[in-house]
Amino acid sequence: MRRGFSLLTAAFVVAAGLLPLSTAANAAAAPPAAAETGKRGITWAPCEEEPEAECGTVAVPIDWSRPWGPTVDLALARRKATDPAARVGSLLVNPGGPGGSGVEMAYAAPGQFTEELQRHFDIVGFDPRGVGRSHPVICSASVYNQMPHAVMTSQADFDRWTAYTKKLRADCRARTGPLYDHVDSVNVARDMDAIRAALGEEKLTFYGVSYATLMGQMYAELYPHRVRALALDSNMDHSLNVKDFLDTEAAAVEDAFDQFVGWCDQEPSCALHGRDVRAVWAGLRAKARAGELYYPGVPDRPMTEVQVLWQGVLGTEGPAWQLLSEMLNALDGGPPPSWVPPLPGRQPVSGEVAELPTAILCQDYNLRVRDYDEYAALMRSSNRLAPDMSYNPMPIEDLPVCLNHPTTNPQHRLRYTGSAPLLLGNSLHDPSTPHIWSANVARQLGPKATLLTYEGWGHRIYGKDRCSTEPIDAYLISLTVPPPDFRCQVGTVASLLKNRSEQWPTDRLPWSGPAATPVVSPAVTAR
Repeated sequence: MRRGFSLLTAAFVVAAGLLPLSTAANAAAAPPAAAETGKRGITWAPCEEEPEAECGTVAVPIDWSRPWGPTVDLALARRKATDPAARVGSLLVNPGGPGGSGVEMAYAAPGQFTEELQRHFDIVGFDPRGVGRSHPVICSASVYNQMPHAVMTSQADFDRWTAYTKKLRADCRARTGPLYDHVDSVNVARDMDAIRAALGEEKLTFYGVSYATLMGQMYAELYPHRVRALALDSNMDHSLNVKDFLDTEAAAVEDAFDQFVGWCDQEPSCALHGRDVRAVWAGLRAKARAGELYYPGVPDRPMTEVQVLWQGVLGTEGPAWQLLSEMLNALDGGPPPSWVPPLPGRQPVSGEVAELPTAILCQDYNLRVRDYDEYAALMRSSNRLAPDMSYNPMPIEDLPVCLNHPTTNPQHRLRYTGSAPLLLGNSLHDPSTPHIWSANVARQLGPKATLLTYEGWGHRIYGKDRCSTEPIDAYLISLTVPPPDFRCQVGTVASLLKNRSEQWPTDRLPWSGPAATPVVSPAVTAR
């Protein structure tokens, strides 16, 4: 089994049992104004960017406690069902992030969803409040670019971040306006109900990936009797405290890296085959710490160690193991691959403003720590669980931004009281949303939730394999649920999706980045 993972699982299950039930604020009934808002309908017109799709907006209250107050327009895009006679209804979709564009996901629907699903549904994507075309959270670029290095090594660093986050939040609130304080996933769930009503649907059918699963979970809590089908792919776990959040992320990315090393050891096409991959990796990290490592095509500044660690995340999300091996070989002095992904991680921006979707995470997760000593203890815990990766750079880059941020939708155990069955999915070796998160969410949601486990690799299981895709289609179309704890063995790796190749996502647009070299992954023995 994967190193360190069984020990973490045991500790995690114990911790999960001690978490409180959902807070009264989050379990409270949603305002009836969502349906009233949706009655205004949607005016559809061909999208300027993608004329084959239709675009529209829905106006929703900035503050749902003031349903008749100021509003914000949410951007939507729709691709109508390809077989009107077989149409079931509208399928609302979102790729997560936070910061991912559902509009872009709808544009790309022919390559994202099977022909069978497109026959039966209008695919409707939306940019959540605070994201993309829906009044994004923005900050002054001049303030954003003052951001300290993500990893703190002293109390002085902690104090520097503490002062900076106060300045950053004040600037972003001023730039964004009143919406800034209302971008958590509870507000998004209420928006989703307004969209449902505007689409003329009696109940919601939703497919969400990654952070979008939190939107779906909040919808299930708030509107349990308006659920037709929620397919939640690669789940967030909203019950985790900061330590459990970082620990499980570290264990997951280490496990994904282990799988890559195992593949490279046995696959002759790996650019590092026959070499000690872990030693190469450790050497690259050391060079980055010394300021001596440069990314292909970026000669003006050295890579940070955090940016090296991002290679281990992005290269295993697809997974794009072949490309990852070529990138590591290039960083170690070899030739660059034919396509070099963008330099990952948070970087300075040009122009007047910078978008900061991390504010959404800060409102959904209380990630505050008291001082550097507590932060250092968290990092030591992650390091023990991830001897090669040390930590997952994704939450480590976000945590300091959230240090002084109010959390309006704090972590809690989910409570679902509806009768409609829910379908959750996750790969066994997901570096970004650990399988254990989906397993724990399924336990919280109770007997109406079924977990589909893809015994393979990467982030997002829809489209990975026939046995991980067809059950989701069947559930969304006909409400047929797979058997409890259904496990999907790797086997039919030929994709069901048109033009689908494994992707190396960028940290800003994971759904619209250029495709990386396709990877055909042989069965790999778990390390």
